[in-house]
Amino acid sequence: MEQRIFEPFGKVSSLTLGGGGLGQVWGSTTREEAIATVQLALEKGINHLDVAPMYGKGESEIVLGKALREQDLKTVKVTTKCRLGTLPDEEVFDYLHRSLSRSLESMNLTRVDLFLLHSQLIEDGFTLANNDEYKLRTTTTLSSYFNAVIPAFEQLKKDGLIGSWGIGGLGQQKAVIAAINNEVKPEAIQCVINPLNSAGAIAYVDDEFNSQQIFVESKRNAIPILGIRAVQAGALTSKMDREPHPSGMDKKDFEDYERAESFRELAKELNESPSKLAYRYALSQNGVSSIILGVKNREELKECLESEQSTRLDKEQISKIEEAISLKKT
Repeated sequence: MEQRIFEPFGKVSSLTLGGGGLGQVWGSTTREEAIATVQLALEKGINHLDVAPMYGKGESEIVLGKALREQDLKTVKVTTKCRLGTLPDEEVFDYLHRSLSRSLESMNLTRVDLFLLHSQLIEDGFTLANNDEYKLRTTTTLSSYFNAVIPAFEQLKKDGLIGSWGIGGLGQQKAVIAAINNEVKPEAIQCVINPLNSAGAIAYVDDEFNSQQIFVESKRNAIPILGIRAVQAGALTSKMDREPHPSGMDKKDFEDYERAESFRELAKELNESPSKLAYRYALSQNGVSSIILGVKNREELKECLESEQSTRLDKEQISKIEEAISLKKT
């Protein structure tokens, strides 16, 4: 598997196995199948695993811990996260430390290579476009990020519990760009990379959120990038493999599926599955170190591995995909 430059690790496999599928965020699987999926990923050259306590209420981290028991950890890089919310500055370090400690215990590790802020960033006083009543739990203000989160991350590095730190790259557009351009920059960022230019349901904070702009700004600031949402929560696959949530919380994902009809038609013309073409699109973007996969079983992983082995798309092919779904360039 191709190895790409990723400053926090030196090099990283072009594909990263994400924890969303392992934690059954993207449909049901079994713990045994999830463990087998991790083991197959490592066998095929994937050397980075990205999980979070939120994925299956800790299930993804438990799966990872069991899958890594007999692995040589010198060759494996692990990322986990913490959804901090907004707390008084004096409580931030303890909260991050407790969350990280629980994650390490679940994974049977003594440190992680990368620790990400899983909260979405907002300016102080910003009103969320949706779900504002959950703001304190799901978002972190810029003042808290600058004054408390960054120092806490740096302390965790000094303590030897994390190798590097970064942000999820989601939230209010202006706030994320401010974090990217801050004097102390994130050591890594996750950016949405798909031809729909959509973060779907997770872009509930800011209706004006533009994932492509975040990607461009991150590249301009030379921040190492991990790509997420390559198939946009299933919208860029042949069929959504889950039912809409009764609350309507994932409505945007299903709307994106309808919007991607012309993309599926193009994939058919090219004799490729939509998901494989979407992964090829993401892998072909300059400046992306690794694409995080949301697969939940070995069958889905194998298709991603086939995408990685395919030739990268050229500019003309990328433009044809973008034109097929009328991606607006910024």
